[in-house]
Amino acid sequence: MSNNSSRAQFSIAIFGEVLADVFPNVTVLGGAPYNVARHLRALQQHPLLISRVGNDPLKETLFSELKKFDIDASYIQLDSTYPTGQVTVHMKNGAHRFEIKPDQAYDHIHTSVLTTQPNLAYFGTLAQRGPESGLALDAFLNKTTCPKFLDLNLRAPWYNKDIIQRSLFRADVVKTNEEELSLICSLFGPVYGNDKDRALLLIKKFNLQHLFITCGGGGAWVLSNDGGEAKVTGQALTSSLVDTVGAGDAFSAACMIGLLHHWPMQAILTRANAFASAICTSRGATPETSDFYLPYIESWF
Repeated sequence: MSNNSSRAQFSIAIFGEVLADVFPNVTVLGGAPYNVARHLRALQQHPLLISRVGNDPLKETLFSELKKFDIDASYIQLDSTYPTGQVTVHMKNGAHRFEIKPDQAYDHIHTSVLTTQPNLAYFGTLAQRGPESGLALDAFLNKTTCPKFLDLNLRAPWYNKDIIQRSLFRADVVKTNEEELSLICSLFGPVYGNDKDRALLLIKKFNLQHLFITCGGGGAWVLSNDGGEAKVTGQALTSSLVDTVGAGDAFSAACMIGLLHHWPMQAILTRANAFASAICTSRGATPETSDFYLPYIESWF
């Protein structure tokens, strides 16, 4: 049942790439930060998207989309030298592979000063590949007193140990997947033990509050620094699966909403997993109409 507190609208600052995902037959706006912002706004939150785009037709498409979906564009920067980011998405058997172009506008984000303190800050690793954006992120996080949510979202070859380590030390909550968990544990600790042992090691080493791990069709689990843990199994999507693009971004958006609204951890996992699974039943990372979100608004709040 809804109440005034559960209907609260939270401000979430989102730092990172906005780009065009070029599918075999269509081009759509994307990038994890953009996808997350789309979900958060459709779910009645207030995302503040901090990014940079080129002076090209994709810029016009972006601003048109932001207006259409009522997303605050105050912190989108314009670049006269570098183009709006593009990624070629290669599809095969419902799975996807990203081919990410180098030296795009989002690699040159300048320091942006928010006029208000957000309730939560979101960031990832891809926008840190460029030194300008990396420094801007540092300045942004230093000036932001709210909790920080890191979606590692590693995209080879655009990360290294230093980027991962700096990101983990700046984060309070981390979302990753089981493949990335193995990778980062191999970088920062012993690789023996099971996944839970490795996750606990990361929580202790980087002083994390929560560590969310997604397992694709196998569901997800979470460990917290107070010893709490929860798990949810996957959902069968064989007949309705279209593609998995953006499933992780949907999961992150639902997790952030759950944390801000103080849902029990099991509820966060269950809802985030179901929401991410639903995204896999439509083409691309974000639904075109707001109708998709209505059942979640009605049941979550």
